[in-house]
Formats: sequence, structure tokens, C-alpha cells
Amino acid sequence: MEPGFASESERVTERLRNEILDGTRVPGSKLVERDLAAEMGVSRVPVRDALRALGNEGLVTPRPRSWSVVREFTASDVADLNEVRTAFEGLTFRLAAQRRTREGLTRLREVLDTELRAARAGDAVSARRAAADFHEVVTSLSANELLGELERTLRSRMRWLLGQHDDLEAMAAEHELLYEAIVDRDVERVERLVLAHLATGTSEAVRRHPAEETASAG
Repeated sequence: MEPGFASESERVTERLRNEILDGTRVPGSKLVERDLAAEMGVSRVPVRDALRALGNEGLVTPRPRSWSVVREFTASDVADLNEVRTAFEGLTFRLAAQRRTREGLTRLREVLDTELRAARAGDAVSARRAAADFHEVVTSLSANELLGELERTLRSRMRWLLGQHDDLEAMAAEHELLYEAIVDRDVERVERLVLAHLATGTSEAVRRHPAEETASAG
């Protein structure tokens, strides 16, 4: 395959992934091969490939007879993701502060500026995309290939989790504080800020996906 060339299956996968993560296709909505193929002007084969890929990424739930549904993340799913995120980001942010490069900081600043502009403009989709990009760039700054592999495996579900916030400017402001601490190589400050940032993210996700109340006995 030529560099920069995306197959039809990859293009369909990317479009559906973005529509799910951006909230265009809401949780529980049907994804029927025949209907999607007609909508996108492609055959059913790339749609089938895309649904299989997105199932492996944890964004859709397959159903029998050539259709799927957009995954409905439960409170338990959110708790699991937050536990993994807490362990993962505690390490990646600390390593990023220790190992960041000038080139890496430039990329991180560009992503942060995109998030800040979008947040101030009230562009929720662009702000949330940039917020997730910020975390991915931090992982690259950690300069740990295994962490990079883990991030790629979990990417779609983590991007979903990182989009579960409504106060766009507050999230961007937390990212700016983290960026400044990484620039200063201030590992202790980074660790403090990460804990606060994780608490904010957990609170926002839990607010959107509260645990179901147990019915009282009798």
C-alpha cells in the first residue's frame, strides 16, 4: 500500500469512528450494513470490514445478520476505563516531563492551542478531539514504545472517555497547566496536576454515566 493511501475499508472505518466519538451516531443506534453502504456510496464489504474493526476497538456491539449497534457504555465500563487511565497516565505524564524534546513540546503546544481556540469558540467537537490529541501526544513524549503500543490498543475507548466533559474551557485550562509543568520538567508538579486532572475527568464521566441504583428490597 502506498504511503498516505487509505483503503476504502479504512476510510469507512475512520468516518464511522469519528461519527461515534463525536456523538453523531448515538449509543444504541443501529448500524446496518446495507443502509450504511447506500449512505456512503460503497459496497457492503468495506462496511462489514469497518464494523468488524470498530467492534475490535470496543465502539460497536455486533448483532446477528449483518448489523451492529453503537456501544452503550455502562457505569461499570466507565469505572474500568478510569482505573486503566489512572494507572496509564500517571506514568506517561511523568515520563513525558522527564523526556520531552523541543520538537515534542512544539507539537503539544500546537494541539493545546487548537483546543483552547475551539473551547473559547464553543466548538465542542473540535475541542474534545484536540483534548484527546493532547493525551496522545503526551504518550509519544514519554518515549516508551510499549506505552505507545498500549495507547494504540486502547485509543478509541480512551478517546471516547476523554470526550465525556462539558466544560471545554476548564479542561483546556487544566491541559495548559500540565503543558507548563512538562515544559519546566517539574515532575512533582506534573504528578500533582495529573491527579487533579484525573479526578476531574472521572467526575465528569461518572456524572454522565451514573451507576444504576439498586432496587430496594421488599
